[in-house]
Amino acid sequence: QVQLVESGGGLVQAGGSLRLSCTASGRAFSNYYMGWFRQAPGKEREFVAVISWSSISTYYANSVKGRFIISRDNAKNTVYLQMNSLKPEDTAVYYCVVGSKGPREDTYAYDYWGQGTQVTVSS
Repeated sequence: QVQLVESGGGLVQAGGSLRLSCTASGRAFSNYYMGWFRQAPGKEREFVAVISWSSISTYYANSVKGRFIISRDNAKNTVYLQMNSLKPEDTAVYYCVVGSKGPREDTYAYDYWGQGTQVTVSS
């Protein structure tokens, strides 16, 4: 059974930083993309960032480009999201995702989802 377990969420002031982690287990994830989505209250789930298995390719939503950095450690089956210069509009539940269909921004491209971790940015 595949499990994705996120950690690192919390409350931070605007301008601060947080680092999210997500560890996957239950199968081999060679050649899978790993990434993050988020969902704010009353809004649809949206793409944040994704990284290829080799870490050569990374993709970001325009809203986080230049502030967030995605990385992964395949030996640990773990993906990270370093979030800097946080803004109140970054407040959301952040979900870790794993998929094999490529670096896509739609939710249907990802096979596995974590339970989510709350990030709250105060102004």
